[in-house]
Amino acid sequence: MQNNIKIFPYIVALSAGLVAFSAAFFSVFGLSKLFAGAQMSVVIMAGSLEFAKLVTASFLYRYWEKIPAFLKSYLLIGTIILILITSAGIFGYLSNAYQGATTEFEKQSTILIFKQDQLEQLNEDKIFLKEELGTAISELPENYRTAKAKLRDEYQPQISKINQTILDTKQTIGDLKAKLVDTGVDVGPAVYLARIFNTQIDTVVKWFLFVLIFVFDPLAVSLVIAANMAFEIGSGKKEEKSGDWKEANVADLNKKEEKKWWEIYKDKDPEGKTAIDEKLSELEKGGVSVD
Repeated sequence: MQNNIKIFPYIVALSAGLVAFSAAFFSVFGLSKLFAGAQMSVVIMAGSLEFAKLVTASFLYRYWEKIPAFLKSYLLIGTIILILITSAGIFGYLSNAYQGATTEFEKQSTILIFKQDQLEQLNEDKIFLKEELGTAISELPENYRTAKAKLRDEYQPQISKINQTILDTKQTIGDLKAKLVDTGVDVGPAVYLARIFNTQIDTVVKWFLFVLIFVFDPLAVSLVIAANMAFEIGSGKKEEKSGDWKEANVADLNKKEEKKWWEIYKDKDPEGKTAIDEKLSELEKGGVSVD
């Protein structure tokens, strides 16, 4: 049990380091994508700010009662702003990764919608040509068979061409749907959630990212403070004040227990001791033993 207590602060510190490093990594590279013209400079600046943020949080925890109010306020505000900046960097990094994964998916989806509209239009053109052919034939007398055959020969190539285009379009639509299945694996969970909540994929991903960054960097800072607390508790510093209080109370109790023998008989006045001693001396002189 004692070994577990000693190891636990290091586990908390390791957890804080891992979460803080992950948050810093995503934030730094997210900000570097935002300022692509000076990526290396942004990486150095953001990295130093991330490290300073964790040190500032530890400093505030350790010396909260000792540092001046203006410095305390500035460091606290600075830490909160740096948490917001880190969260913004994480949001930028993850949203960029999401867009990269969905670009091909959205492209294929757009082409699929276009082809489906095109197929619908081709079917309408085919129906129109057949209706037009039927109307033209019906207007001719029954004995105009040669004219009717000529009309069919005029319309048939157009109908055949539309039929071929319809077949090609259906084949393209089938290929696009197959590609969408393969591409959709990367964004499958987002698509599934969008269907559950009956909303757009972008909306689902946006709120998911907000929830993620709400706990990511704040958790890293909180774990750094928790690690400081765990090490203090493990070293006994946290119990010093309570220990001093206990020692003081034990001393008071000892003082109360160290009563003089005459206080047992509720005679608090030291003069009462003298009176009792004189009485005992008289009894001893009279030959009475007081043992």
